[in-house]
Amino acid sequence: MDIFYSPMHTFLLIFSILFYLLMRKQSNNSKSLQGKLPLPPGSMGWPYIGETFQLFSQDPNIFFPSRQERYGEIFKTHLLGCPCVMLASAEAARFVLVSKAQLFKPKYPRSKERLIGPWALFFHQGGYHSIVRKLVQSSLSPESIRRLVPDIDAVASATSAPGMAICSMSFDVGILIIFGEHLSKQRKNEIKRNYFIVDKGYNSFATSIPGTAYSNAIKARKRLGEILSEIMEERRENKTMEKDLLSCFLEWKNDKGERLSDNQISDNIFGVLYAAQDTTASVITWMVKYLHDDPKLLDAVKAEQMTIYKRNGCGSQQLQWAHTRKMPFTQRVISESLRMASIISFTYREAVADVEYKGYLIPKGWKVMPLFRNIHHSSEYFPDPHKFDPSRFKSSPKPNTFLPFGNGVHSCPGNELAKIEMLVFIHLLVTKYRFEVVGSHSEVEYSPFPIPKHGLQVRLWSTEQADGIAE
Repeated sequence: MDIFYSPMHTFLLIFSILFYLLMRKQSNNSKSLQGKLPLPPGSMGWPYIGETFQLFSQDPNIFFPSRQERYGEIFKTHLLGCPCVMLASAEAARFVLVSKAQLFKPKYPRSKERLIGPWALFFHQGGYHSIVRKLVQSSLSPESIRRLVPDIDAVASATSAPGMAICSMSFDVGILIIFGEHLSKQRKNEIKRNYFIVDKGYNSFATSIPGTAYSNAIKARKRLGEILSEIMEERRENKTMEKDLLSCFLEWKNDKGERLSDNQISDNIFGVLYAAQDTTASVITWMVKYLHDDPKLLDAVKAEQMTIYKRNGCGSQQLQWAHTRKMPFTQRVISESLRMASIISFTYREAVADVEYKGYLIPKGWKVMPLFRNIHHSSEYFPDPHKFDPSRFKSSPKPNTFLPFGNGVHSCPGNELAKIEMLVFIHLLVTKYRFEVVGSHSEVEYSPFPIPKHGLQVRLWSTEQADGIAE
C-alpha cells in the first residue's frame, strides 16, 4: 500500500521533530545548569520549618543584612516550607521583576493564598491578571482619585478624632473604593470584624488546630466570602450599579459574553482590601512616630500644611486634589518614611525554569524573593541610610532602588491612592491637633510588617475637642 504525505503531513512531521529537539535541548540545558552551577550560599535551617521562626520573630534589619553580610547579595534559605533564594541588590530586583520577569511567576505560600483567595490578581500573570489589573486601575485612575479626595478627607477627619485608630482610616477608604457609599453600617462592621480576624492569622503559623489564629482566620475568611456573595446578589437583584470597584467587576464581560465568577470577584475584593489596609496604616503609624521624634521635621511639615489650611478657610472646606499638589515637602517625608520603614520587606516569585544568576543556580520551583528592605537601607544607593532625611528625595532615586510598591507589571496599582491617604491624614493631624506619643515606643514587633510593639498610642489636643488618645 502506498503512503501519501500531504504538505500538511510534512509540515506536522517537521514541526514535531523541531519541537522534540527544542524540548530536548531545554532539558539538556536544565540538566547542564544543575550539573555545572552551584546553589547560592546560605543556610536552610531546620527541616521543614527552615528559618521561618527567625524571619517572623527577628528585626528584619538584623535577619536580612546579617545573611547578606555573611553570604553576599544572593543567598538561599528555607521559609514557610519552601526553599528560597533571596536577592539583595537593585540589579537583582530588576532581573526578577522586569527584565526576566517571564522566568518568575507570582507564587505565594499556600497558607497565604488560601486566606486571600486563589483568584486574587497578585497570584496570577498573563491574560487573567491583565483583565483584573485594568479593572482595579480604572477604579484608581488619576481622575477617580481626584474625585475621591474630599471623601478621603471626610474619612480621615472622622478617623483623626480622639479615640479612633489609624487602621480604621485605611480600612474605611478601602471600603469606600470597593463598595462606594451605599454599604450598610451593619455590613461594614461585620466585614471589618471578620477582616481583622483574617489579618491576625495571615502571618501566623499555618495549622488547622481549632482555636489557633490561622484556624480562626480560615473560618473568618469563609464568612467574608458569604457576606460578599450576599452583597453581589443584592446588587444584581436591585440592578444598582455604582462607580465603585465592585460594580466594575460585576459589569465586566469579554467579547464572548463571559463574566467574572463570584469567587473571582470575592477573592479580588478581599485582596484589594488587604493591600489597601495593612501597608498604608503601617506607613502612617511610622510617619507619626518620625514626626514626633524630630521637632524640626514636624515644624517644617506643619508650616507647609498650615499655609494650605489658611488658604482653605482654616479647615472649613474639604481638601481637594489641587491642595495635595502643593505639599512637596510632605511628599518627600512620605517617600522617606516608605524607605525607612520598608513595610514590604520582600515579594514572592517562583522560578518557572532553572535560572542562572551571577554564576549561581536558581532551581525551577524555588521561591525567589527580591529584598526591598536591603535595597532601601543600602549605603550604595542611599548615603547614611539609617538617617531620616527627606532631602534625599529632592531628586529621583536611581532606577530600581526605591521599590515601596514593587516594580514591573505586578507593582501595586493603588500606590497613588495610598500616597493621597497619607497626605490627607498628615494635613489633618498637624493642622487641627497637637500630639505626643504616649509611653515607650522604642520596641518594634515584626509579624512580618514592622510596627511599634503594642501599637503607637498618641495623645491629641484640639482647640475644639477634649483631649483623647488615638492608636
